[in-house]
Amino acid sequence: MLDLFGHADEARIGEIAAGYTASRLEVGSEPEKRFRDLLQALPAAIYTTDATGRITFFNQACIHFAGRTPEIGAMWCVTWKLYLPDGTPLPHDECPMAVALKENRPVRDVEAVAERPDGSRIWFVPYPTPLRDERGRLVGAVNMLVDITSRKQAEQRMMLLTSEVDHRANNLLAVSQAMLRLTKADTAEEFQAAFAGRLSALANVQRLFSASRWTGANLKTIVEEELRPYASPDGERIKIAGEDVHLPPTLAQSIAVALHELATNAAKYGALSMPTGRLQIRWETDGAEPLVLRWSESGGPPVNEPPKRKGFGIGAVDGIVRTLRGKVTRQWRPEGLLCELSFPQT
Repeated sequence: MLDLFGHADEARIGEIAAGYTASRLEVGSEPEKRFRDLLQALPAAIYTTDATGRITFFNQACIHFAGRTPEIGAMWCVTWKLYLPDGTPLPHDECPMAVALKENRPVRDVEAVAERPDGSRIWFVPYPTPLRDERGRLVGAVNMLVDITSRKQAEQRMMLLTSEVDHRANNLLAVSQAMLRLTKADTAEEFQAAFAGRLSALANVQRLFSASRWTGANLKTIVEEELRPYASPDGERIKIAGEDVHLPPTLAQSIAVALHELATNAAKYGALSMPTGRLQIRWETDGAEPLVLRWSESGGPPVNEPPKRKGFGIGAVDGIVRTLRGKVTRQWRPEGLLCELSFPQT
């Protein structure tokens, strides 16, 4: 009776229950006992009412469904409170069971939300069906309540995921377009190499996003990933210091691309271009700025004055940081570059 999504073959179960209930079963007879045992064994909440809507029977599943023990003789519903799918309160005398009895017709293809006394809520599909005697007169109704909470939660997660994927795709396209505008080179080969490297850095951080279910990435992991190709076996060439910080996606990917650019330029012209070069990266999350990252090079080629070409990567880093209203400060010390990136929000 259950399909792959855990849904009951509701209509068929409802028809069977209605057929048994409508049959002329003598109270206390063996057929009636078998009928009640059958309803008790079903996993779906099933209850019956008389023609006026008073509850005459409910199975054990109704107790679990409603979060309470219903009362024989209560009107219309076994549930405590009801709501429409949009959250509007649904009076019991307007519930699907009441409609089925008042209009003497089955009610199908509707959903509702039941609230238990403990405050928990469940989505469900009701299947109220009028019961008639052999002369066609209304004598009561049977209702089956099918819990679809898991299905609804899955639908909501899918909608959120779809929305998130759409947002991330647009964001990634915007970042890629920004990198394209910021990439400058004298030749097509230089442009291709520079842009490919930035795309690679962006791809690495996207992989981290995927692992975290698109909640962001850890700063320490981003730094380690970007600088791994330049690290020495003894771990002395590159030093990383700072408490790990979980960054939101937009900030994480901007920092990843900025670090890639700093590392690329350090490998071409700075400390990472020589075996004796050293690099230290530290970050702080307190003080005037929520996040301040310091890039400090030493032991590389002597620096006598700031570079005159934007090809050193200055323009690219500045542009990336500005997209987040961040700031970049540099000190061209004789021992190497000291660059500080600060961001107004994490």
